[in-house]
Amino acid sequence: MSPSRRTVLAAATAGVLAAGTGLVVAQSGPAFAAESSPVGFASLNGGTTGGSSSTVVTVTSASALKSALSSSTSQTVRISGLITISGMYSVASNKTVIGVGSGSGITGGGFNLSGVKNVIIRNLVFKNAGDDSINVQESTTNVWIDHNDLSNGYDGLIDIKRGSDYITVSWNHLHNHDKSMLLGHSDDNSSQDLGHLRVTYVHNWFDGTNQRHPRVRFANPVHVLNNYYSNIGSYGVASTENAGVYVERNYFENVANPTVTQTGDSDSGNLKVLNNYKVNSGTEQVRNGASVAAIPYSYTPEANSSVKATVTAGAGTGKI
Repeated sequence: MSPSRRTVLAAATAGVLAAGTGLVVAQSGPAFAAESSPVGFASLNGGTTGGSSSTVVTVTSASALKSALSSSTSQTVRISGLITISGMYSVASNKTVIGVGSGSGITGGGFNLSGVKNVIIRNLVFKNAGDDSINVQESTTNVWIDHNDLSNGYDGLIDIKRGSDYITVSWNHLHNHDKSMLLGHSDDNSSQDLGHLRVTYVHNWFDGTNQRHPRVRFANPVHVLNNYYSNIGSYGVASTENAGVYVERNYFENVANPTVTQTGDSDSGNLKVLNNYKVNSGTEQVRNGASVAAIPYSYTPEANSSVKATVTAGAGTGKI
């Protein structure tokens, strides 16, 4: 594993889990140094590098932000301050969008990634969106959504759908919200979604949110690793429509339903669990664990008991 993959990096004694192999040993202590490249699915398919670091634009207004995001130029877009926008702003391919300090971002609207590739979104505040905060759709690939603070939107905070693929969602703090993260938007969209929607969710903090952490249709495998769930209203992770979800070494505190294999009108999905840590939480639902595909990348898991300390210290803005 390269030195840049710090998300689940620990002491030299930490074990590595390779695709199709057994677990050696999990890291025993917190590790939250911000990484310079993603772990998980966004590291595959050629990797996710974002926009050019030599072409940098700093924006402070809605009009400048909209123009920079939609530009065909490979570039890094720095957002300075909390910018009020309306509606969904389109993000073009080969972009890094990053906030300055801990309080920069957008309010009132969201980002739409549609049919694009190679996008990084980091260190941004998203709040009070009139629709989704971040919407990823139409076969978008190689996206890394990392170290953001998302709250109080109308619909989803991070929704991924319509055949999108090779995505990592890491170190985000989600709070004051109902429907957090959708993966696959409709029971009727199997033709576009099957074989896609492969996402890694790692070291996120679901803080008093209600449902969809994530809510999965069709995707296999989906890797839910080392996240902290606190005071969840309805359920933690949902697998439906024959999806395959691997829920590994997370920390559930005050979560009545850590995992479910059916919700709403959707057919059941498949779900396997490994060594999740539970405090005042209910029993995990599992189903057909053998049908969940192997994780196709190497990674170093953190010990479940230290996830709370690691994630609360490292998730959100101002940490990179």
